[in-house]
Amino acid sequence: MNILVLNAGSSSLKYQVINMPAQEVKCVGLIERIGLDDAIFTHEKGNEKYSEIQAIKSHTTGLEKIAAILLDPKKGVLNSVDDIKAVGHRVVHGGNKFSKPTLINQEVKDNIRNLFDLAPLHNPANLMGIEVAETIFTAAKQIAIFDTAFHQTMPKVAYQYAIPNIYLEKYKIRAYGFHGTSHKYVSEKAIEFLNKKSSKIITIHLGNGCSMSAIKNGESIENSLGFGPMNGLVMGTRAGDIDQSVIFFLMKNLKMTLEEANNLVQKESGMKGLTGYSDMREISEKAEKGDKNCQDALNLAGYRIRKYIGSYSAILNGLDAIVFTAGIGENSAIMRALACENLEFLGIELDTEKNKIRSKEIREIQSETSKVKILVIPTNEEIEIAKQSYQLLK
Repeated sequence: MNILVLNAGSSSLKYQVINMPAQEVKCVGLIERIGLDDAIFTHEKGNEKYSEIQAIKSHTTGLEKIAAILLDPKKGVLNSVDDIKAVGHRVVHGGNKFSKPTLINQEVKDNIRNLFDLAPLHNPANLMGIEVAETIFTAAKQIAIFDTAFHQTMPKVAYQYAIPNIYLEKYKIRAYGFHGTSHKYVSEKAIEFLNKKSSKIITIHLGNGCSMSAIKNGESIENSLGFGPMNGLVMGTRAGDIDQSVIFFLMKNLKMTLEEANNLVQKESGMKGLTGYSDMREISEKAEKGDKNCQDALNLAGYRIRKYIGSYSAILNGLDAIVFTAGIGENSAIMRALACENLEFLGIELDTEKNKIRSKEIREIQSETSKVKILVIPTNEEIEIAKQSYQLLK
């Protein structure tokens, strides 16, 4: 069964065509920097790689380009769009309604739309991907895989906020957690690698969006993102943890509207707000050349991760491994080093030379004396989405 996996991020669109159940990846592609004049479109089929830089102003335009290249006689892998039997869509926010893979109908789409305010950088792009895919791959089943689903195992003490109970009971205001597809995939890989089903693991997903999970015996018991994908770690354009009083101050004293304050903390903050850049590669390069703002931003991001490692070690009551994953987690040696700094008391000791090595394989980067394993595990949300989609249909 050929399954097309679409993973629409806030400024990116990843796709793979995967033959299931063999998990044979027929092609893989990525559009980065959507909305800019210099968007990067990369498509790989076997050992052949095609890349171009051009203006891709919207996710709709990006999806149309993907469909065209999949049908291309030389670069593509399809004879007809009907070769795709299912399209698996990553959807960031499922609220309290979705805890498993779901066949998409109008009701599902309406629920995704109703959650736009809680995931404004993602759910609109996710829904757009669904609606465009429906018009192109008309014979395929459309399936939603929700980022929040993996975190449904969080205990009440982790997901409840200290506000009157009616807001949880009637309005479902609670922490949901995000990046669940990635945390699920890499935690399962870590458990397999450690050969230890009874395990205490912290997974650290670092990309344009960032989150951490405490995972006990394969189940998520805590995640750094909450009601929406805004709090927790310092992200590309999102502030992460911030005192609620700051929002009230901005609105009362600086006369910001609700929309302006929301835009500030979601789209103009994080690494972009601290440095003027949201791409970790640019920030790291400038930091090495002495840019003080970039140096301070990296230190702040690393400090925040260390705070969460400490707190998650406490709620896990011990730690077997920490796992770095996603674009920054897998590729940024400096970010991993900052995240592991001064954690020897927890048994976390990084090997500087191992940390510099780049690989697409699972690797250990801890020192010989480290009591805790430090793993780098490339995430593959697409394979996880294909697996869950196939299991739903078989």
